[in-house]
Amino acid sequence: MEIIKKFAALTEKFTRPVVALGMFDGVHLGHATVIRHALDIARSIAGTGIVFTFSNHPMSVINPAAAPLMIGSKNLRREIFADMGVDVLIEIPFTADFSRKSPEEFLQLLRDKISPVCVVTGPNYTFGRFGRGNGRMLLREAQNFGFKAEVCQTFTVDRKTVSSTRIRALIAAGDLHGANELLGRNFTYAGEVVNGDKRGRKLGFPTANLEISDNRAMLPNGAYVVRVKVRGAMYNGIANVGDNPTFKAQRRRLEVFIDNFSGDIYGEEIFVAFVSKIRDEKIFATVDELKAQLADDLRFMRQFTG
Repeated sequence: MEIIKKFAALTEKFTRPVVALGMFDGVHLGHATVIRHALDIARSIAGTGIVFTFSNHPMSVINPAAAPLMIGSKNLRREIFADMGVDVLIEIPFTADFSRKSPEEFLQLLRDKISPVCVVTGPNYTFGRFGRGNGRMLLREAQNFGFKAEVCQTFTVDRKTVSSTRIRALIAAGDLHGANELLGRNFTYAGEVVNGDKRGRKLGFPTANLEISDNRAMLPNGAYVVRVKVRGAMYNGIANVGDNPTFKAQRRRLEVFIDNFSGDIYGEEIFVAFVSKIRDEKIFATVDELKAQLADDLRFMRQFTG
């Protein structure tokens, strides 16, 4: 998958472009429907399947105080797109200048820079200043800009609309099963391994430590069964989300014990996919109690993963 981070004239570069438009935060089942439909159209005409999105959420510029927590990272989103078979990802910064473009100017930008054969969006996609452009306008005006447009229907699970807003609420409430069902995969936190206090190593459970960013969605504190992607390989593991209250004065973080793995991965990015909750966070009276609980968690994880 080719990644383009600066919007330049691409009309001569790609054959019969078909563009999926959206923020695609989390790339949930509804987003996947839009992207796959665009890819199906592209394949049917021997064209190029393109995703057009932003590297930052528009609300982070328009109204930072109201910007939603992001469900995934840029690199996680890129991996999902690549796995889906996207040919080209156009991922540009959303800027104050971009926010001032009218809906018509945005459509003209698509025409002049990409010259798409067809543009595909979801039912709630808005574009242009103040979000005045919507699916109805896109369907009405697309032909005036030289391309076709299609708006996918609302995707539902149990008769409820699948949306990033709903998934964020499920994650915050600790409903991992519900969030995973709407994502169509395990909720995943990707991040760079940072130096910790190496306390886990002394306990016999060395962990990879990830900082929890203030702008990212995260599950409530507790221990979880996880699948961890390290250097392209998958491992089972146990993740602890929390501030380690037994030892006090710890910043909230993600600590991951990767089963049957050893190696120095400081500074490397890993992907932690949450499969099931084991227990809530606890305070232990002694280090020996903590070690016994970690051993129980490990047995639970190994039985769960078979």
